[in-house]
Amino acid sequence: MYLEYYGLKEPPFALTPDPRFIYFTPSHKEVMANLHYGIENGKGLIVVTGEVGTGKTTVLRWMLQRFGRTTLVAYIFNPRLTVPEFYQHMTKLLDIQNWETKSDLLMVLSKTLEARHARGLRTVLIIDEAQGLSPYVLEEIRLLLNFESDTSKYLQVVLCGQPELRDVLNDPSLRQLKQRVALRCNISPLPNVEETENYIIERLMIGGCDQPAIFSPEAIDFIYRCSEGIPRQINNLCDNSLLAGYSADMPIIGRSIVEEVAELFDMLPPDYSKQFETQTPQMTNILTSTGQAELWMAGETSAINRAAQSMSMNEENLVTFPIANGEM
Repeated sequence: MYLEYYGLKEPPFALTPDPRFIYFTPSHKEVMANLHYGIENGKGLIVVTGEVGTGKTTVLRWMLQRFGRTTLVAYIFNPRLTVPEFYQHMTKLLDIQNWETKSDLLMVLSKTLEARHARGLRTVLIIDEAQGLSPYVLEEIRLLLNFESDTSKYLQVVLCGQPELRDVLNDPSLRQLKQRVALRCNISPLPNVEETENYIIERLMIGGCDQPAIFSPEAIDFIYRCSEGIPRQINNLCDNSLLAGYSADMPIIGRSIVEEVAELFDMLPPDYSKQFETQTPQMTNILTSTGQAELWMAGETSAINRAAQSMSMNEENLVTFPIANGEM
């Protein structure tokens, strides 16, 4: 609805993980560097963590679009799988066929991985939302990492998930899997207001806006406070603020609009309190015009009476002196 009004060609703040709108923070660059290095050099197990909404899936999809033909990827985004379901899903994605039992699968998988590795090819298993994997599936992943040569792993595994994934890997029963983690990296929220402003402006420009100064500095500051620098929260606030601004015919989004949206979505910061402008109250007449005239007359009469009383007292206190003959 608001696209034409704000000079946009497409929605810039959609909640879907569109790689075209990726914003490269230092932590995003670190994650990409770790993924590139780990997969290219056959390191085996890579763990990526980050708070909800920080852009983990966007990073993964950005990498998926840029893998060359030498890399075969199985991307699993629903971790709620049993062990049989996990193997069925993985082998279908890797195009591994002609197996009936787990023993058959492991034999076929071993030959496929070894042959690809010998040709300089990489095979990658990426699991998103990995904090939801069962301990049984995680144990199977550990065993799959045993496919290796003397110098590198045949299968590269990327576990990507929320901070709870660290707690999962710290379980004593999974200490063998934890010891196989070759690389760890974390995606952080945007660190300050300046990065938040750059993030908003870049997404507006990618969305086709020629004049991206749509949000006032006060609005951006409040967006950062409400979102705590989490991109998904920023997107939600900005998208709904643009809709509210369009409805109110406001070409510049001010803080008041963001406040209304944040309140609607229960995203107000903990230290938030509405700042009311201090105004001098307007004086109002509590008496009718007749009453005001009577009060004025009463006041004037009292003043005259007080003046008369004062003159009378002065006359009473006046002392007369006799005047001698010849004195003027």
